[in-house]
Amino acid sequence: MPKRDFLTVTDLTSAELRDLLDLAQTLKREHHQGTLRQVMQGKVLALIFHKPSLRTRVSFESGMAYLGGSSLYLSNQEIGMGTRETLSDIGEVLSRYVSAIMIRTFDHAWAQELASHAKVPVINGLTDSYHPCQILADLLTMVEAFPDLEGRKVVFVGDGNNVARSWINAARRLPITVTVTGPEGYEPPAGFMKLAHQEIGDRVVIEPDPRKAVEGADVIYTDVWASMGQEDESEARKKVFEPYQVNTELINLAKDEVVVLHCLPAHRGEEITDDVMRDPRSRIFDQAENRMHAQNALLVRLVAEGWS
Repeated sequence: MPKRDFLTVTDLTSAELRDLLDLAQTLKREHHQGTLRQVMQGKVLALIFHKPSLRTRVSFESGMAYLGGSSLYLSNQEIGMGTRETLSDIGEVLSRYVSAIMIRTFDHAWAQELASHAKVPVINGLTDSYHPCQILADLLTMVEAFPDLEGRKVVFVGDGNNVARSWINAARRLPITVTVTGPEGYEPPAGFMKLAHQEIGDRVVIEPDPRKAVEGADVIYTDVWASMGQEDESEARKKVFEPYQVNTELINLAKDEVVVLHCLPAHRGEEITDDVMRDPRSRIFDQAENRMHAQNALLVRLVAEGWS
């Protein structure tokens, strides 16, 4: 089976992405029935963390255990990436020990360089540029709510960050539309948007007015206003992003069957209100669970079974 990496959503074809979502639904059902296949027996996943995470670590470690495999947690204290050890050496060495590598880091170029030297699959658990594993979970949650994705409208409210960019990448593979609404100057990078417009035209939209943006929305999505590494901007961002809070008034402007999502952790009372977190239209904790099932499907395809 040829080595494949998963650094962005667009590393998959449309057919492969749909296959992953189908497989994730099957694995989730098997997990709840207690019949999950043990296809990762004898496999080891290395987990490299430069950024902390509740969901990324627990979902990958639990997923590997449920599938019959094992995992190793590695902080940068053990590795010294780029200082004590070169990325090329890390990729070469780990490839001799493990079946796949997950990296959660800052600079996307680090994930790319690691993948270029590793002989085993490398999975992007988050970089400052993209968060593709999160989008797999989000799409799985969306499919559970709307089995037919054709023409569905996703509205991302807030900073045009790695999650927003990954949603736009999803629209490059699936027939959905993505609208990003946030303050001027916080849109996804211009070069990235130009490429997206060239590929999918008006299925990606920048709309500065959040009330207008959510009209007809099937999914309203938000994330923290200041990501890891932007803590010094937190207070300034609160003032700028305040009109973009996801609250009951805003979600009531969308479709009656709208689904509210948040990749967590949430700052309740900032980007999202507590009552929306608990609203029946919120599927935020289903979404969090789906990180494991979606990633399990990814591991099965990259490490155990491949694509036929």
